[in-house]
Amino acid sequence: MSCGTWRLWRAREGVGAIEFAFIAGIAAILLLGTLDFGLGFWEDMQVGNAARAGAEFAAKQGYDSASIQTVITSATSLSGVQASPAPAQSCGCPSATSGVSPHTCGALCPNGEMPGTYVTSSAQVSHHTLFGWPGLPNPVTLSSSATVRIN
Repeated sequence: MSCGTWRLWRAREGVGAIEFAFIAGIAAILLLGTLDFGLGFWEDMQVGNAARAGAEFAAKQGYDSASIQTVITSATSLSGVQASPAPAQSCGCPSATSGVSPHTCGALCPNGEMPGTYVTSSAQVSHHTLFGWPGLPNPVTLSSSATVRIN
């Protein structure tokens, strides 16, 4: 090795700046990822709250599809929340395996009781991530549903 190459090889000036640049880049990616996924989780909670607000309205006021849709879309400050699919009313019987199994209204359940009337409210929103993440589609559709027995 020549004398100049040897001095360059042993030089220590600027090593701290190079290490900082490397660590700061990784830390920035982690911070932005935490922010991006945190916003996604917050929006997912808001969609769940909107679906539950629609079910709560149905439990208190009865089934009214248009009113339930209005409650869902106005239940949160998050823009773009839709009542999709539309609220639905159905009859069902309690089931140990599936919670509620669909059943014909007016016909007795297998346990001899009358079927209950249930309302399902659903909400969804399209979440756009701040950055394109590998393996994650952009936008992501966040959805939630809630079912309540009204009688």
